[in-house]
Amino acid sequence: MQKIVSDPKIMMGKPVISGTRITVELILEKLAAGETPEQMLEAHPRLTDEGIKAALAFAAQALRYDVVYPTIEKAS
Repeated sequence: MQKIVSDPKIMMGKPVISGTRITVELILEKLAAGETPEQMLEAHPRLTDEGIKAALAFAAQALRYDVVYPTIEKAS
């Protein structure tokens, strides 16, 4: 079973954990804000540890194929 799916009818086509409306984006935002996987699992009963890992793997794979240009702040 595919863990990450994208369907235009669900969350405007954003990648979600299969069988949920929990987006990869939401998982990344929560982790970036300091929320632990345990807190996410408690807040979202349909989310699993496998789902969180699949979201991270999906994001890593998506970035692997994108060209990323570093930004440099100019000194004032």
